[in-house]
Amino acid sequence: MEAGTYVWCTADAKSDDAWILSEVVKRTDEELEVKQVDKPDNVFKRPLEVKDEETGDRKFQGVELANAPLSDEDRADGRDNDLITLPHLHEPAILHSVSERFFHGKIYTWTGPVLIAVNPFQRLPLYTDEILDSYRSEGLFRSQGMGNAKSDLDPHVFAVADRSYRQMMDRERKSQSILISGESGAGKTESTKIVMSYLTTLGGMGQEQQKEGELSVMERVLKSNPVLEAFGNARTLRNDNSSRFGKFIELGFSRAGHLMGAKVETYLLEKVRIAFHASGERNYHIFYQLLRGANEEQKEKYMLSGKDSGGLELPNCFHLTKQGGAPQLREYTDEDSFDYTLKAMRALGWSEETIDNVLSIIAGLLHLGETQFSSVASDSGQDAAGIEDEEALQRTCTLLGVDVEKMKLALTQRVVVARGEEIKTELTVDRATDARDALAKTIYGALFLWVVDSVNQSIKWEKDEEIRSSVGVLDIFGFECFAINSFEQLCINFTNEALQQQFNKFIFKLEQAEYEAEKIEWAFISFPDNQDCLDTIQQKKTGILAMLDDECRLPRGSDKNFAKRMYDEWIPGKDQTVSDNTRFSATKMQQAKAIFCVRHFAGVVEYRSETNFLEKNKDEVPLTAQSLLETAPSQLMKDVYAIQKKETEDRSGDSGGNKRGPSKQKTVGQQFKEQLNSLISSVEKTDPHYIRCLKPNDSAKPKMLTRKRLTEQLRYGGVLEAVRVARAGYPVRMVHQEFFQRYRMLLPAVPDSVLPWSFAEPDAQKLCVKLVEECLAEGEKHKGKKLDPKEAGITRFEKIRRMQHQPIPMSFPKTDVQLGLTKVFMRKPPHDALEAHRVFHQTASATLLQSWLRGLERRKRFFILLDAVSTVQRCYRGYKGRERWNELRKGTAALLLTNFFRMQISRHKYNRAKKGAVTYQAVFRGFQTRRFLAAIKIQKFKRMHTRRKNYRKLKSAVLSLQCKARVIIACKVLKGLKGEQKDIGKLKENNEKLKSEMQSLKAMLAAQAKEDASNSKHAKELEEKQRAVDKLEKRVAQLEHMLASEKAKVERLEADLKTQKEKAAADLANRGSMHRGPPSPPGSPMHKHKSPHHQPRVSDAELQSMSLPNLPSNYVSPEVVAKHKASVSRLEQRLTEERKLRREADGEIIKLRAALNGVQLNDSEVEALLEQRMQQTAKNAASEIQEEKSEPKKTSLQAALADGVASVFGGGKSEEEKKEDKPRSSLSMAVDSLIPKIKRGFAGEEQKEDDAMVVGWKSGVRSRKEREEVLRDEVHRFESQLKQYNHLLEEGIEVVMWQLNRGEAKDAPAEFPLKASHVTMKMQKKGDMMVQAVLNFTVRGGYLSKAIGRNRGASKTALEPLSLHDILEVKAGCSGYDHTELPSSTGRTSKTKGKGKGENSKGSLFITLTASPTPMAETRSYILKFKSRSARNDILHGLRSLLADMQIYEGVSVSKLHTDADYENDEGVTVPLAAVHKVLDREREAYDRVVLMLLQGFEDLKEKEDELLTLRKRLEHVVEESAEKDRVQANDSKLIMQLSKKLETLLMDNEDLRDQNDRLNTRLIAAECEKMNSMS
Repeated sequence: MEAGTYVWCTADAKSDDAWILSEVVKRTDEELEVKQVDKPDNVFKRPLEVKDEETGDRKFQGVELANAPLSDEDRADGRDNDLITLPHLHEPAILHSVSERFFHGKIYTWTGPVLIAVNPFQRLPLYTDEILDSYRSEGLFRSQGMGNAKSDLDPHVFAVADRSYRQMMDRERKSQSILISGESGAGKTESTKIVMSYLTTLGGMGQEQQKEGELSVMERVLKSNPVLEAFGNARTLRNDNSSRFGKFIELGFSRAGHLMGAKVETYLLEKVRIAFHASGERNYHIFYQLLRGANEEQKEKYMLSGKDSGGLELPNCFHLTKQGGAPQLREYTDEDSFDYTLKAMRALGWSEETIDNVLSIIAGLLHLGETQFSSVASDSGQDAAGIEDEEALQRTCTLLGVDVEKMKLALTQRVVVARGEEIKTELTVDRATDARDALAKTIYGALFLWVVDSVNQSIKWEKDEEIRSSVGVLDIFGFECFAINSFEQLCINFTNEALQQQFNKFIFKLEQAEYEAEKIEWAFISFPDNQDCLDTIQQKKTGILAMLDDECRLPRGSDKNFAKRMYDEWIPGKDQTVSDNTRFSATKMQQAKAIFCVRHFAGVVEYRSETNFLEKNKDEVPLTAQSLLETAPSQLMKDVYAIQKKETEDRSGDSGGNKRGPSKQKTVGQQFKEQLNSLISSVEKTDPHYIRCLKPNDSAKPKMLTRKRLTEQLRYGGVLEAVRVARAGYPVRMVHQEFFQRYRMLLPAVPDSVLPWSFAEPDAQKLCVKLVEECLAEGEKHKGKKLDPKEAGITRFEKIRRMQHQPIPMSFPKTDVQLGLTKVFMRKPPHDALEAHRVFHQTASATLLQSWLRGLERRKRFFILLDAVSTVQRCYRGYKGRERWNELRKGTAALLLTNFFRMQISRHKYNRAKKGAVTYQAVFRGFQTRRFLAAIKIQKFKRMHTRRKNYRKLKSAVLSLQCKARVIIACKVLKGLKGEQKDIGKLKENNEKLKSEMQSLKAMLAAQAKEDASNSKHAKELEEKQRAVDKLEKRVAQLEHMLASEKAKVERLEADLKTQKEKAAADLANRGSMHRGPPSPPGSPMHKHKSPHHQPRVSDAELQSMSLPNLPSNYVSPEVVAKHKASVSRLEQRLTEERKLRREADGEIIKLRAALNGVQLNDSEVEALLEQRMQQTAKNAASEIQEEKSEPKKTSLQAALADGVASVFGGGKSEEEKKEDKPRSSLSMAVDSLIPKIKRGFAGEEQKEDDAMVVGWKSGVRSRKEREEVLRDEVHRFESQLKQYNHLLEEGIEVVMWQLNRGEAKDAPAEFPLKASHVTMKMQKKGDMMVQAVLNFTVRGGYLSKAIGRNRGASKTALEPLSLHDILEVKAGCSGYDHTELPSSTGRTSKTKGKGKGENSKGSLFITLTASPTPMAETRSYILKFKSRSARNDILHGLRSLLADMQIYEGVSVSKLHTDADYENDEGVTVPLAAVHKVLDREREAYDRVVLMLLQGFEDLKEKEDELLTLRKRLEHVVEESAEKDRVQANDSKLIMQLSKKLETLLMDNEDLRDQNDRLNTRLIAAECEKMNSMS
């Protein structure tokens, strides 16, 4: 420190600056005289008293060397990005660098592994998508080993997040954690948001697209922040958005790095803020958002509009929100925040009912705070609290969802349970007010836990096994020290002590332990350990929290007793004020006021125990409040309190499954210690990353920095110690094998004998030492030497290396690389040099590969251009020729057009004259005819009028005569009836007749009931027997079918065996004659190979390589025939047994049916009936067989497929026979036979041929050539049919169409955008490619169709063209939906009444087209209905043919036939190989087409449809029988009802007759009495 040197000196304690920049004026051995740079008049001295901790030399007190100022160019290059790179690293240098960067707009700075973030208190453009993408790209390249080891980007919170993500995705897949700490207002919450946004962005890349309207995991995780902030953040004097709780957010990632979900864990919510907050502060945000952001309807709903505000805002009218003045936030408005919070709730999946219930509870808490009490006299005569406003309490209970009476008890009474008895105590007004505040805090705390739990349910991952690793983000409260510190500050500072210890372990202890374990040279640095402070707080029995819990358990525990207990434990001496570990202290005056002090790592904090330490630690819910919440009518309130109860219950004392009594409630201290221990344990299992947030000033103003405050935060955060360790240590370390494998590539010229390439030697340390020595030697060799890329004799790779930008030389002190027992430790300079050379070698190798690839691409492009030029020339010549030919055609066409035009003029004149003559004739003839018909019509009407008049007169006379006669007859009958009524005997006779008729009816009804019971029993038995017969019939039919097929197969095999034997005998005869034949003459073809001009004979290897695949032959072994005969005999035996069982079942059915009709049959009669039935069954079977014969037979191609399958299962040659046949065939095979004889296309005009095709391997051919000719004819016919199908699609066909859409979910309903619409389907080609072809759907019908609603369900989007490229599958039938339930155009299903036959009952008329999904539908299906089955099959084959052609020509090849046109030597082959390859390519295409068409299963489709039609007919028959039975039962029921009504009528008539009889008897008796009286 000579004169003129710039130094940093400590400032005065009263100054705002911690250090001042000064210049040395004079130096002596005892002191140093300096002057302040910006104030030259300020001259002061510093003595020589302090010893340097690192070097051990003495230094001047409060003086540190200053670094040379950086230029603008150095700042632009990022020289001050990492504080470790500073030449002089100490507190003033760090403070000065952070300050300078802050004023230049750079708020982030590295200090080794720790990122310093200074809150700018303004919005900076540092978090745009472009910046995020730049850090993501750099991290991705570095993780792939493609970037530089040193980042070129500025320090950023994105870099920390990216580093944690890349380390998590490393080979070990170890979980990471990011610990964000700092004071309140330092920007922890915003930093947490930024980190989560970056991690979710990385985790959300590459995931599957979500459904429309559904949020991704990334969006749901980000949407959880606004909800947690609304319920857990509040405005303080230091910060507008201060988190009043701690949270640890764990983001879970899959093995692929995709974000699967997250979990949130919270710590120590500040519930005391609900009841009280200081002036200038606010309660939690959700209260102000509801009061200011709710609309009028919501205010009316939550009873907020009726409040008499007196001109004030609503927040200033409620007790819970007006204590601090309800100030507005600086950057956000409560109205916008409320809308944003509601959107976030909905995004998390909360229903509108849940949101409404939560807001009701918030409004209820506001009304609860307004509850006032008045003093009333209790029953005992003492003052007690009473509710002033009952209506206000009623509103509160309604919003909270609790009972009113229980709410009154909870607010005005206290219940204590002593020895099983409840003791109720009336509360005073002050106590009732405290009970009200305690209840509000309890409800809000429980609601906050419920909100956190609901957020976790929305953002959590589904399966734990999917989570491979995680990244945890810790946002927790910073160190706090206020004028009055209570229990909350103790817990917060305890948390920071624990996190500081973990930070110490990570930065200091682990570093030193690692270096010591590896036995490398390392200068140990002492650091402060705060374990004694942690023991003071959390130690068992004697810790502050333990003694607080013990005091809470005592019935008469108090805050003073708690303080006295601590004094006795930690400062037991009479005059002792400081504990032995110097962490606990209290003066005599402080002891008198129950105050104690704890010396934390950040300083001494004074706590007042009389600020309700015990009550805050207990946090008990009174019994009345428990009853109120547990029995609340609102389910949400019950769920909220259940979560609160679960969190606070202590079941640690329970052992096993035995639980005696209720669970104890945990204290807040116990809960907090458990959460903190869990947090520390989780962090220690991960790789931590640290972000230290600093607050530049306490006024929250931008561009303002208080150096003294910043210095205190740097000291409290442990940043200075971290910088010292990182600078002095070895920040880069690698395992020996990884180090050797990573950097061995730097020495490609060193031979393997000097330094092996493989890591196989037992002494790995020596191998790494050798590698370092060779690297240093290589660096010294090329140091200062310039390499010329134009030097002769060097390789291409060496030339590329020399042309590249050369890295820094590998020259560094050997001591900068320390080799431990298992790892290699390096400082940053050697690591940067090695990494630079590694990247240099990789870049040179990549450049060499790129040069080869570019050359290959250029050559490929040249050949493409050459082919294109030839094509253009050929097309131009063709164009000129066609142009000349068109001119000739135009001359001929002009003459023809002139003649045609003249002809049309003459024809037009003739037609006009003809039309006039015809019109005149028609008018004249019509006039004559109408005159003649008019007279006839008049005469007809005259005659009709005369006859009708006479008929009416006669009819009137007849009716009058009939009425007169009927009147006379009726009068006679009436007279007779009146006479009979007077006759008593006649009445009795009628009565007896009615009684007898009633008896007969009763007997008839009883007989009918008995007969019905018997019939029902027989009907059940008959139904069971019928089911058994049906099963037997099905079994017999199956066995007969199997027997017939086996017999046919045996006959065919026997015929093939016979043909095989004949052919084998003929071949043996031919071979014998060939061996015995005379030698060929010299001029014969056998001696042509001797001519020098003749081609050499093809070798066996060439024949084998050029031969086509052999087709399956009809070879049949005798063992196969015997096997099939045995199978036939077994089937016949089983068929006989099944027929016998069926005969017995038929006999039982005949007996039951006879019993139903009242007839009993014996066995002989049953046998006779069975014979008749069997004869009838045989006749029916014969007719069915005749119908089957009349049906069209299988095509030859389908028969060939079946025969090919049969040949595989026993009909083909064995491998040994094939091997024997190969050399024999090579002797007689010529080169011409290698060219396939099957040629596609037609040389002349196409001819219509029959559908009956003869397959090559089924016809009776005797040579290969004949077989190939037959195959050629067959393929000709097949292709002709396919072309007809395509032509049919191009012309268009009328169908009825439905479109079916389904969602992704399994239970998603079916949607029909198109219902039973009559459309015309036509294929339209929009280009040469088949991919460009589309199917157009045109609605048929005009005005009448619209009037009757035929195509009512058709929509514009549903009738859009369907591209062939979008068709995934073509299926026969109605796939994915029952065709009988398809809706009609009016929306109803197509089922009709009656016999169950609807318009969509035939499934053989349907085709289903499965199309690719769209954003609106996960699956799309087009269901087409045709008029006939043949039309359906034609379109089915046509569509499948088109899809097959599209796959062959424009898609993926199916077969494995490939050709290579490049041959090096084909001079010895006279057959043109190019022609062979063309033929093979054509055959491959045709082979692919046939294979794809055959895979569709033509025959399987027909058989399946026939089977379905048969089953449907049977089902309809069963339905008809069931309907007939229902009709008979309905008729019987109707008959019984009629008989019952008739019986009731008869009974009523009988009663009337009895009444009349009684009246007559009464009259007779009265008449007799009068007669007797008169006589007397």
